[in-house]
Amino acid sequence: MPQAVVHVLFTIIALDLFRDHFLKDKKKLPLHYIFIGGVAGLLPDIDVPLFWVLHNFLGFDVPFFHRIFTHTFLFILLFLVAALIYFDFNRKVSKLFFIITFGIAFHLFLDWFFTGGVAPFYPFSGAVYGLNVFGMINLPLAAEGLEAIVLLAWLWHEEKLHRISDFI
Repeated sequence: MPQAVVHVLFTIIALDLFRDHFLKDKKKLPLHYIFIGGVAGLLPDIDVPLFWVLHNFLGFDVPFFHRIFTHTFLFILLFLVAALIYFDFNRKVSKLFFIITFGIAFHLFLDWFFTGGVAPFYPFSGAVYGLNVFGMINLPLAAEGLEAIVLLAWLWHEEKLHRISDFI
């Protein structure tokens, strides 16, 4: 699994780049929505603290279940359906569910691309799919190096586009 910072950072960057370069009216995607999308990028890993609480605090003897339920197309579909349900009568809530759906889907993409993979069709199939780029390049600290490079590139982009150093 890419580190939590990768899921948050990459989702925020993807949404921010979309906002900066594709939306004509930036008010349609406020910055706090981008933050919500970044937090949603962590949502599929909610199974890790859930397991920890069940196992360590409540004493349930359950096997580790990371990447089983929350790393599937069904989990994405739950939030997509909610977005579609709200679409006709509350566009703001619908937009938030679409952003959450994007964050979750982007999380699955990152796990598929960088690590051993995901089982997106669970419970219908346990087949795991993934490119496992970090496994192929086999460099120590590859994830951390990528995080640093992407963060610095994004900060440079933000400085060039928004002059963020003026706020320091």
